[in-house]
Amino acid sequence: MPHPASGPAARTPGVYLLFAHEPYHPGPGTREVNTTVVAADSLLHPQVRQPDGARIHDLLAQGRQPGEIVPLATLTHELDGGADWPSVGDWERVTTDLLHLVRCGDCDALSLGLPAIARALVCTGPHSHVRVHDPAADDVIAYGPTERATVLAEVCVLLNRLASQQPLWPGDGLVPRDAGAPEGDRPVRRRPGCRPGPHR
Repeated sequence: MPHPASGPAARTPGVYLLFAHEPYHPGPGTREVNTTVVAADSLLHPQVRQPDGARIHDLLAQGRQPGEIVPLATLTHELDGGADWPSVGDWERVTTDLLHLVRCGDCDALSLGLPAIARALVCTGPHSHVRVHDPAADDVIAYGPTERATVLAEVCVLLNRLASQQPLWPGDGLVPRDAGAPEGDRPVRRRPGCRPGPHR
């Protein structure tokens, strides 16, 4: 069933925010959900803490490609490892609000139950490594940027499949895109965003 249009604020190119959260089960017999992808414009929802959501939206949209999935951890990396988050907003409160919207059906989302290593990779910066001890081989296996890009590419495939049926609805009554900090006060990303690699 189509959702009503959300107005001019929803007409930004399709960029998405991916964030991990405490696992939950949407209903009896359902699989665990531990990671969620929402349209960037969901950050402009009035039930999301503002102007924090609008500021994160502004940061998320800088220099991205349409259809790009940007993990929250990538934003943290770009904000000097998180040191500049206070000048942007309360990301914990914003993602909590986003998850509430998703669970109440007030915006669309791609809800994922990522395996532990995949989830750990999207929770780290684009150049970080996740090391796992393999007791069978008594060795440490390192997963890094290549594996992270593969995870994001796989999420892209799922998202494209979902969006081909109907674009993710960000919700209604969105605040204006310029509702964040004045242009001169907006933080500048330190490094370009990490884009998903080629699909396998």
